[in-house]
Amino acid sequence: MIEQRTAPYAALLLRLALSFFFFAHLYRKFAVTGYEGWFNGWIQAGYPAWTLYYTLIAEFAGATLLLVGVYSRYVAIFALPLMIAVSQLWFSRKGFWFADGGLEFPLCWTVMLVVQALLGDGAYSLGVPTPASKRAVQRVS
Repeated sequence: MIEQRTAPYAALLLRLALSFFFFAHLYRKFAVTGYEGWFNGWIQAGYPAWTLYYTLIAEFAGATLLLVGVYSRYVAIFALPLMIAVSQLWFSRKGFWFADGGLEFPLCWTVMLVVQALLGDGAYSLGVPTPASKRAVQRVS
């Protein structure tokens, strides 16, 4: 049975943790390794540029939109292919164990995104206003 009082706070905590991970990876790309070094390194490794742009968009969306709770479900689904690909990459290079730089952490992050997509925004989210076309029209008599 799901505890209805605390479930929104669980979604909030998950949303904030995911946002932190995305911010940390963006920080590393821009402040530690440098964007040019990161981008050129993956291009030289044979990855097409569009995959790197998708990575950046997914990380920016994950960092900012998950933090404030806007479209959390859709952001998690949008970032999911990225994390599946990262999981496959590190598993094929390093194996399973996190201590060896392997699949363990990216797989956990992937599962967290799936859970966020299932839970939705949670507590203290900005949410999204209902479009005018979906709002019920109130008549004044």
